[in-house]
Amino acid sequence: MTTVETPAPLSATPLPWQGSLGWQPTEQQCQQFQALYELIWQANQSLNLTRIIEPADFLEKHLWDSLTGLVPWLLSADDQPDWVAQHPIKSVLDIGTGAGLPGFPAAIVQPDWQVTLLDSTQKKVRFLAATAATLALGNVREIADRAEYFGHQLSHREQYDLALLRAVGAPSTCAEYALPLVRKGGIVGLYRGQWSEADTATLAPKLKRLGGAILAVQPWETPLTGGARHCVYLRKVKTTPDEFPRAVGLPAKQPL
Repeated sequence: MTTVETPAPLSATPLPWQGSLGWQPTEQQCQQFQALYELIWQANQSLNLTRIIEPADFLEKHLWDSLTGLVPWLLSADDQPDWVAQHPIKSVLDIGTGAGLPGFPAAIVQPDWQVTLLDSTQKKVRFLAATAATLALGNVREIADRAEYFGHQLSHREQYDLALLRAVGAPSTCAEYALPLVRKGGIVGLYRGQWSEADTATLAPKLKRLGGAILAVQPWETPLTGGARHCVYLRKVKTTPDEFPRAVGLPAKQPL
């Protein structure tokens, strides 16, 4: 009889959630994180979802990392940045979601959000749909499309309150994908590693062409390995010109 290998539990690695993020997941959320991890781990045997699959690495570099971008909405009202109350969130778009990160964690910790997972690969989208069904996440939908096409569909353009992009491309490329899809006043969250004032100065004029502006930059340090992370938040201040996003491949090959 063949023994089906299973991954070690995430709980075997103590993580200082409160100390690192100022927020603590509930026991139910931790169980959902574990179930999500096991589904990704199993699917990764046949699908190329992620190279980061060992429990401690997955916990820090995928789950914890995904949740850093959501911290402004996870904190208590007294601790939230001032701009959070000005931009209530109902609809969220995860662009280039891959294995469903950060979209699935967002749907787990914010069940009132409607989360759309966007990926261009049909096999991954089928995995996302099966995973959402298994986890009973009724606030998740999955769409197979390229961001360059998706951004010009009237049923989606300027329809989202928050767009998240993690490990997708250069900052200006991410902004070109995302800003057309959020409403005026909407937020884009870019997950980055290193970030500097020079990066801010370089990105700002490019955002102006897209109708966006930098809202805030939040630095983080990974709790287990001490790595640098940043969440760069953009705000849409005016309508993005119809020419954006440009044709397939151009935002990545020829960033603004």
